[in-house]
Amino acid sequence: MESEQLISTGSCSGSRYVQMRSEQLMSPSSLFSFRHSSFEPARIFDELPSATIVSVSRPDAGDISPMLLSYTIEFQYKQFKWRLVKKASHVFYLHFALKKRAFIEEIHEKQEQVKEWLQNLGIGDHTDVVHDDEDVDDETVPLHHNDESAKNRDVPSGAALPIIRPVLGRQQSISDRSKIAMQGYLNHFLGNMDIVNSREVCKFLEVSMLSFSPEYGPKLKEDFVMVKHLPKFPKDDPSGKCCPCRWFNCCNDNWQKVWAVLKPGFLAFLSDPFDTQPLDIIVFDVLPGSDGNGDGCVSLAKEIKDRNPLRHAFKVACGSRSIKLRVKSGSKVKDWVASINDAGLRPPEGWCHPHRFGSFAPPRGLAEDGSQAQWFVDGRAAFEAIASAIEDAKSEIFICGWWLCPELYMRRPFHTHASSKLDSLLEAKAREGVQIYILLYKEVALALKINSVYSKRKLLGIHENVRVLRYPDHFSSGVYLWSHHEKLVIVDYQICFLGGLDLCFGRYDTAEHKVGDCPPNIWPGKDYYNPRESEPNSWEDTMKDELDREKYPRMPWHDVHCAIWGPPCRDVARHFVQRWNYAKRNKAPNEQAIPLLMPQHHMVIPHYMGRNSDVEIENKNASNGKDMTRQDSFLSRSSYQDIPLLIPQEPNESPRPNGVDSPHCLSQPNSNRAFPFRKTKIETVGPDTPMRGFVDDFDSLDLHGKLASDGVAHPAIRSSVPEWWETQERENKGGLTDESGQVGPCSSCRCQVIRSVSQWSAGTSQVEDSIHSAYCSLIDKAEHFIYIENQFFISGLSGDEIIRNRVLEALFRRIMRAYNDKKCFRVIIVIPLLPGFQGGLDDAGAASVRAVMHWQYRTICRGHNSILHNLYELLGPKTHDYISFYGLRAYGKLFDGGPVASSQVYVHSKIMIVDDCTTLIGSANINDRSLLGSRDSEIGLLIEDKELVNSYMGGKPWKAGKFSLSLRLSLWSEHLGVNAGEMDQIIDPTVDSTYKDIWMATAKTNTTIYQDVFSCVPNDFIHSRAAFRQSIAFWKEKVGHTTIDLGIAPETVESHQNGDVKKADPMERLESIKGHLVSFPLDFMLKEDLRPVFNESEYYASPQVFH
Repeated sequence: MESEQLISTGSCSGSRYVQMRSEQLMSPSSLFSFRHSSFEPARIFDELPSATIVSVSRPDAGDISPMLLSYTIEFQYKQFKWRLVKKASHVFYLHFALKKRAFIEEIHEKQEQVKEWLQNLGIGDHTDVVHDDEDVDDETVPLHHNDESAKNRDVPSGAALPIIRPVLGRQQSISDRSKIAMQGYLNHFLGNMDIVNSREVCKFLEVSMLSFSPEYGPKLKEDFVMVKHLPKFPKDDPSGKCCPCRWFNCCNDNWQKVWAVLKPGFLAFLSDPFDTQPLDIIVFDVLPGSDGNGDGCVSLAKEIKDRNPLRHAFKVACGSRSIKLRVKSGSKVKDWVASINDAGLRPPEGWCHPHRFGSFAPPRGLAEDGSQAQWFVDGRAAFEAIASAIEDAKSEIFICGWWLCPELYMRRPFHTHASSKLDSLLEAKAREGVQIYILLYKEVALALKINSVYSKRKLLGIHENVRVLRYPDHFSSGVYLWSHHEKLVIVDYQICFLGGLDLCFGRYDTAEHKVGDCPPNIWPGKDYYNPRESEPNSWEDTMKDELDREKYPRMPWHDVHCAIWGPPCRDVARHFVQRWNYAKRNKAPNEQAIPLLMPQHHMVIPHYMGRNSDVEIENKNASNGKDMTRQDSFLSRSSYQDIPLLIPQEPNESPRPNGVDSPHCLSQPNSNRAFPFRKTKIETVGPDTPMRGFVDDFDSLDLHGKLASDGVAHPAIRSSVPEWWETQERENKGGLTDESGQVGPCSSCRCQVIRSVSQWSAGTSQVEDSIHSAYCSLIDKAEHFIYIENQFFISGLSGDEIIRNRVLEALFRRIMRAYNDKKCFRVIIVIPLLPGFQGGLDDAGAASVRAVMHWQYRTICRGHNSILHNLYELLGPKTHDYISFYGLRAYGKLFDGGPVASSQVYVHSKIMIVDDCTTLIGSANINDRSLLGSRDSEIGLLIEDKELVNSYMGGKPWKAGKFSLSLRLSLWSEHLGVNAGEMDQIIDPTVDSTYKDIWMATAKTNTTIYQDVFSCVPNDFIHSRAAFRQSIAFWKEKVGHTTIDLGIAPETVESHQNGDVKKADPMERLESIKGHLVSFPLDFMLKEDLRPVFNESEYYASPQVFH
């Protein structure tokens, strides 16, 4: 009974993450006790492992000495298998250690009994113990019980003797006899739960608290090693040496013995095998292709030759780190070097070699591994989904952002959702024990007003379970120009949100894009945000308005975000862990409250299992929820699919709701906070559809989903399009209802995490610019259509020595190829009308605004480096048949009876949709800062649809991707003001009836109306700063008050009809506007050189800051 209690209380299945509470170490006096300690140590095994002797070998066939025999032993614990090579001497040392432990334990027990007898007699230190007189004689019972249990825990010497001295016989039989003897000895101590969890046996088995956590991958090599780079820490065993000889002082006090744990994605160092929090960790990352000396490829681990033959060492070099380690023999060095190099290159991850596009992460979704994605358009949809995920968190939350506002309301109206503030949500989860890690960009205060110091102070005051790091440290790192630009929220390694949305003020918005909110209902205080008018100097009084709501509009914010599940989520989490650990080492190396993190590993291939027939797991483990199911995982229903080859799906499990055969989508019927999405009624392509494009060869990338038929149009397809869009099921499942079409379907997909990082941002050994590579490759492989939304568009053509990213060159080449082939090809680009920085275009303090405008116009249409200039020389007026540029604008009354105002809708999304089959989404802008890798750090996701639906492209039937097509239709319906019943009009993005008659015509009409009513800037009629000043003066005199970009309408609008002047209410004229789409003003300020001049401070800054 006591043993059962020990098993249940000692389970280590709850210690999933390094941030969880470590088990308290035992005092030295109790280290030798199996049971009778004041508190139980952590237990590695909660059920008995098994062992099988695979083979017995001799160093020399003629040598019959039993002490030189080597035994290859295969151990199995649950689904984990590993092999060790042991000699008879190892067994002898183990047996001696167990005997020593049993002897000391018996003495300790006797001491406790004598102490208790003396206390009962009133002698010695007395503690209050109440006894019945009749129970005095029963004191012999515990002694008898302890003696019996000691015998059960003892390994008899008779079991070990045959290993050391096997029965002599014929030479051939010695190995067989030794094998039988070793098997019998192993069965003795592996059959006792207390013995198998002892430190001696765990060391012999080379196991630790991290060995059998499925989330960290299969069990690889573990053992004690010596390291020098760690700060001194107390050790219970001070005798650790790097060599057996004590006569030479080859191990000075700086070397310490630690337990090394090798996993497929990292190498961790623990102070003790029973500890769960690492002293240090090396997260494997892409290595350079060469060492620079012509000696070939760089290895993760390499043996070090020392002049002292007693020293056996090797080094592990990854990223910007190189660590030297020592072991006790040369054979151990070879074993460690081979094991580490194998782990770094082991498929499918192979973290140490680059994958497609040069990314650190491999393509996912090639198999049915649970990779899924779901899109969100604008802040309302994304914030409510993020809030729901945070509320469902069970273990940990990772947040990474360029700007984070703790007082941000995640749900609106804010009056009725007081508890939805971000800090309140995090506090509630932190009090439940959820560990929260927040990584903030540490800005240069003179350049930005995001006040990360305030955010950090506010977040740290929430709860002790909230840890915050700001990075980089500008002075020590020398990094002043670049920023951390990722926007990430990761919950329990189960769901990840990424895209363009920071959790900060000004980002919450809907498809309506309102310009006013007076009195406050949706945007409280400084969340009523317009950076073109004013940037707050302080964010501390967040409920106090920065702008006069009766005079100034807010700047509507358009953005796109996505959620991902499955292995891609773990890849993003790995990026966060890598950045967190790098920041921790640089900012808080000795701060115990800020731990190092370990990345989880998604086991797609059971590396340690051998044949497929070995992948067997007892049904009882799946049914009773033992160790293998992650107890505090997000959406525990999904645990089985999280590790598909380790824990197979039960055949009688109920099917997934909504026809989605995966656990990761949050629209589970029992989930209280789901993300409802549309269920497609379009016929999906069957499972025989070939998977294309996810290989490491760029040239083999295939983006489209051509019809399997001979291309004959099916009449039912076009008629099914409006039915699909109109009949999406939008049931209220307890979460966000989606009447506006801003939440997408949860789609199975093939996807790959891509990023921009370098040594300064993530500690990598080389620059990764996989986002840039993905952009160029996708553009080159596009067949019909490219749709881009981005905050910036600054790129260069071949030969441009200033702008180094080549997105523009890829677009130019692809358009020219289509023109030469006489094929229809469309490129549509939507960007902000003006940079979202403070200052009027003619103000002395607006040099940054003008500088960004200069680089964008240089890219688009001005000078020999621009794409339109070069295309016009070759294509003439046909250029606009291939590429065109647009912006977004909104209007409305500031309050009931108030003035009519207009503002640009700030395009902050960073997406590219190719052929309605592939989507690139993330945080990266199209400029050198985001794409070169050595500057801003970014992260993105390339999504290729696996679920294909019937559509049209170029007037012919086309298999479009469920994710990509639904996202484009949602965006276009918002921009064009198209309702659900008109979706068939925009289903084909390339035909003239869509591209020219709807898209271009709508933009032209809207632009004309806005110009008639507001004369707002930018526009094609103002070519110089002098003309701009004249226009501003005229409208201020006419209206009395206007905004910095002429956004206030006059009380009446004059129009000329048949020579007569007619006056009308501006709202009547504005009612003809559809959606928000307007043309991008290509001729605005065309006569001006917008670069900073010598009397402006920006003139002395590096131009790289602006592009």
